[in-house]
Amino acid sequence: MAPLRCLNLLEKPTSGKIVVDGVDMCDPATDLDAMRRKMGMVFQNFNLFGHMLVAENIMLGPTRLLGMGEQEAYDRALELLALVGLKDKALSYPSELSGGQKQRVAIARGLAMDPDILLFDEPTSALDSAMVSEVLTVMKNLASRRLTMLVVTHEMRFAREASTRVFYMDRGELWESGTPAQIFEHPKRKETHDFVFRVRSWVWEIRSVDYDYPAMIASIREFCARQFLGWHTAMACELVIDEITSQFLIPAAKMHRVEDPQISYNLSIGEGGERAHLTIDCKALYAAGMTDDDILAFSDEVSGMVLEGMTSEFSIDEPGPISLTIG
Repeated sequence: MAPLRCLNLLEKPTSGKIVVDGVDMCDPATDLDAMRRKMGMVFQNFNLFGHMLVAENIMLGPTRLLGMGEQEAYDRALELLALVGLKDKALSYPSELSGGQKQRVAIARGLAMDPDILLFDEPTSALDSAMVSEVLTVMKNLASRRLTMLVVTHEMRFAREASTRVFYMDRGELWESGTPAQIFEHPKRKETHDFVFRVRSWVWEIRSVDYDYPAMIASIREFCARQFLGWHTAMACELVIDEITSQFLIPAAKMHRVEDPQISYNLSIGEGGERAHLTIDCKALYAAGMTDDDILAFSDEVSGMVLEGMTSEFSIDEPGPISLTIG
């Protein structure tokens, strides 16, 4: 993001003023090298040197710019790799690491210069959902150690949980700033509200009574992970959809001999809350003669307990969709 890169003048602003720790970064008399040493940088795409070992990537700045000895720099690299959970990868090459591991090495490299502030430029944008989680866990740990970090991110849950101040920017303008509670619970501007509370959806369709159960569950898990949902909400979404499908709808389809049940799911999650709304379109089953009583007839004690414990609202409007609020 250009504004972040302007802080250390990797990109030059066309107007305005940038003041870091009381120093005007745009003043020709400013010692940029000295100021940049105060600011570590973690890039979107890692920017590790592929021909160097992981430890060598981390040692490069301290030995060349701080005059640190090789042994001292190596010992420091091992300490930082232990901090991000990768001490055993010190003698590996970047090509031998996953994307999440590369980004954690990049974080360790940024910390090696002992910066006053660490800048993160969309650190999870190039990662899949599993890797996003491991990188954000490291960043949360750094935040708990009271390291000053400036993070450009679209990971709203991380921003809410780890930050002390949030800035919402769009089209190069600062729209609103405040504490996490102010921004996420009481945004003042409509644009901020619409972004923070935007709804994301998981959509799935079952076209056979012999549906691909593992693929559906994997898709739910990936969706929940990408939304950075808490464990309880993610597990509730998975269990409710599993129970409704395997214990109610598919048995009803088999009873009415419907080979293509055309069951459509839409799971919507608002950024601002912990609840999820699930609607299930099963018009084809109703058209084949299924009734609400047919669906409920398949319920057993376990299924009933799951739905009661995981949902706050549950309605069946024959012949309309089944509607549930999870959480």
